[in-house]
Amino acid sequence: MKKGGTGGGNTITGIIYEAKVDLATFLDSQDGYRIEGTLVFYNDEVVAHIFQKHGLYEYLSEHGVDWKKYLSKKLLPDNCIYVIVNNTVFIIEVKHQEVNGSVDEKLQTCDFKKKQYLKLFSELNYEVEFVYILDDWFKSPKYKDTLDYIISVGCKYYFNYIPLNKLGLPVPPLK
Repeated sequence: MKKGGTGGGNTITGIIYEAKVDLATFLDSQDGYRIEGTLVFYNDEVVAHIFQKHGLYEYLSEHGVDWKKYLSKKLLPDNCIYVIVNNTVFIIEVKHQEVNGSVDEKLQTCDFKKKQYLKLFSELNYEVEFVYILDDWFKSPKYKDTLDYIISVGCKYYFNYIPLNKLGLPVPPLK
């Protein structure tokens, strides 16, 4: 695995993430954070917009973007968050695995998906990052080539961890 490809060891810069919970619910449970509709507040200041699946297309429509001009088929992200301070949309896909299966190949689609999202957000002039949040299953040596590939195409992954500081979101103080 390449340096910088993994995360989760430093909860000062992020928060351990339970893969069974969607990002909005998760953030809403953190100190200082509050979610109202698609707005993410930290200490009563709007810091981001958050959406899932079809909610992404409602957001785009509200901002005058016709997705059909850019894509032939909708992509439905697990989580999508637009962080205002760095003008960046983060597509966050959560992958949980307990037995061998099709998710192995899905990890290899990040380059294509990132390029599709870049087209989709070009009209809004947003930057796009594609991030996987993986569980410990993917720490197996058999995923080394796949994880190296993810990094080589400009995507990122973290294990059981949301790197709030890398997203540009405030990190709640330690208790």
